[in-house]
Amino acid sequence: MTDSPSAARIFLIADDHPMVRDALRTVLSQSFSGAIIGLAGSLAEAQAALERQPDTDALLLDLDMPGMDGLTGLALLRSDWPTVPIIVVSAARDAAIARRTHDLGASAYVDKSASLEVIAATVRAVLDGEIIAPPEVGADADTFAQRAGQLTPQQWRVLALMVQGDQNKQIAYKLSVSEATVKAHVTVILRKLGVRSRTQAVIEARGLSLPPT
Repeated sequence: MTDSPSAARIFLIADDHPMVRDALRTVLSQSFSGAIIGLAGSLAEAQAALERQPDTDALLLDLDMPGMDGLTGLALLRSDWPTVPIIVVSAARDAAIARRTHDLGASAYVDKSASLEVIAATVRAVLDGEIIAPPEVGADADTFAQRAGQLTPQQWRVLALMVQGDQNKQIAYKLSVSEATVKAHVTVILRKLGVRSRTQAVIEARGLSLPPT
């Protein structure tokens, strides 16, 4: 079943493996008539593509590609483009990873080994407004990833640089803001994350990284 040409959808596939991109492009082309499909091979390319096409209907996102830094890349994309549904398509077969992507705002999580029919059905469900939560996610779970989901895009940028080991002065330079502004962001970040120190925030944030494959 395919959509009519008048309902052409705009997709972005972000994966650094050409074969995976081709497979996903094929299933989207076959399932959604007249679909406009963009391709990206890194976080920076995905960000640039979304800048060009902010009304993208869905982003199919690989977690393990250049620039992603584990789940930090997902959080940055979710913060910068809150209206674009994100479907994580990952080879990380870990229930905890799936839960964290949900906590950080992904609409669905699909294993790369899933059939093309399952991927198409998931994309269609997300386009219909569904959020497919992993069964392990509890309604009242309070995880670091959920708390981190409250950060603004700029706060995520500050946190990402903190994780890299940058001090406030370096962060201020890289983000073209004052050091006082960075300090204010750090204070809010610690409060939102429910941690007492910068070190604790960095340790917790590093827990968003992906296990080695």
